[in-house]
Amino acid sequence: MAITTDRPRLTIPGPNPLPIFGRIAPLVGYVQDSIALSRCLFKKYGSVVSLVAGGGTNLYSSEDYCPGTVLAYGPENVREVTSQHEVYHKYPLTGGLYRKRHESPRTETLKHFGVGLFGVNSTNHRQHRQLLMPAFHRQRIESYCDDIVTITQSVLEQLPIGKSVNLCEVMRMLTLRVATKTLFGEDIGNEGGKSARLLQQIGTLLGSPAIAILPFDIPGLPFHRLLSLMAQLDDEMRTLIRQKQAQGLDSKDVLSMLIQARDVDSGLGLAEDELLGHVSVIFAAGHETSANALTWTLFLLSQHPQVAADLLDELESVLQGAPPTVEKLQQLPLLERVIKESLRVLPPVPWNARVTSQPTSLGGYELPTGTEVFVSIYHTHHMPEIFPNPEKFDPQRWEHKEPTMYEYNPFSAGSRICIGAPFALMEIKIVLAMLLTQYRLQYIPQQRLDRDALIVMAPKYGMQMLINKQDRQFTKGVGSVRGNVCEMVELNN
Repeated sequence: MAITTDRPRLTIPGPNPLPIFGRIAPLVGYVQDSIALSRCLFKKYGSVVSLVAGGGTNLYSSEDYCPGTVLAYGPENVREVTSQHEVYHKYPLTGGLYRKRHESPRTETLKHFGVGLFGVNSTNHRQHRQLLMPAFHRQRIESYCDDIVTITQSVLEQLPIGKSVNLCEVMRMLTLRVATKTLFGEDIGNEGGKSARLLQQIGTLLGSPAIAILPFDIPGLPFHRLLSLMAQLDDEMRTLIRQKQAQGLDSKDVLSMLIQARDVDSGLGLAEDELLGHVSVIFAAGHETSANALTWTLFLLSQHPQVAADLLDELESVLQGAPPTVEKLQQLPLLERVIKESLRVLPPVPWNARVTSQPTSLGGYELPTGTEVFVSIYHTHHMPEIFPNPEKFDPQRWEHKEPTMYEYNPFSAGSRICIGAPFALMEIKIVLAMLLTQYRLQYIPQQRLDRDALIVMAPKYGMQMLINKQDRQFTKGVGSVRGNVCEMVELNN
């Protein structure tokens, strides 16, 4: 992509374009492994770098021209980006896949899919967040506890003793069922509902490098399939919304609450497209990130037998064989520390993305309007000056460690911190408590464990685990882990 001289350009240091591949090479490198590429760039250029010298890359910008993409890490950069919400805007999950020059009936869904709180800013964001707050009030969240317990037990009862499973898929199905129950009011069961399956397929495609690099509506390309799936989902969701509107009842699910939500001053509610945007974000962000958090935590416990043994002691002592309740969850400090440490070492969302709405500066460098800024949650969590021995999985560090929200921010920071964080943490605690008291998951070493870290961070090829009844044989399956996850956490290989 050529850089014109009549438009602002980045002066932040970064790698020079390659002679043949030009500015596309860093983009491809970032999409393939954002953690590895950014680690190299940060080491060479510092805590604020341009993806390519002079800018000109265009990862997700919705504009025809993007000055460039900037990567950053560290608490001060996190603070600057997350505390200046009028300067650093969020954009939808679909990012810049929608282009006005490519406008067509098939791209209409991109205007609202994945928007929600991700894609509104300034006054609109404050208004929408106020409308959503009742659905995420503490008492409302706690009311979902029994549903989560019921769904979790249903999934656990079907785990095949003595056989291996792809843990990623098991956790996705579990959190998928929880999401559909709390969001739509129905448990889809293991077979999956049509809307849930469509949302899951769309989420998978959005994480595909081909979508970011080739956003063209041509049969055979993933982007064409993405638009087709979105059109199907759009019809399904509009039908569901209209059915719930006709009922006019608070069915205790999130969608019913959003339909009935009204602005205090104007009395206006959310339009249908706005409802679609919020529902898609809550669903996609909610179930995928929780599934990845559970998968990574169970992996870490499988490789740290003493932590697993101590945690089981705590769970058995407090729960005494009964399902967890909201009250009992408050009495499990080691479980809390294990989850905190897992979210630090292997954060399910490795990047916090923004775009500048006006000229500004970051780390002493000037940023033109329209600059994409990706702040690394992962690299900030691995700074040794904040977290000594950062690659060590050490839940005990949380007995005395109290980092600021800019040092530790698995759910973002500032006024745009994830509205669903309390729900996600409750869900993760319930699932771990129930699973660990009934089963021991044994890591199978004959597999490669690499990360896939673009929008979310998940095991690239899945994760095979052997299912055992809980027998406390925690040392089995420890060691012999292969793959680039070994760069991220200390393991006994």
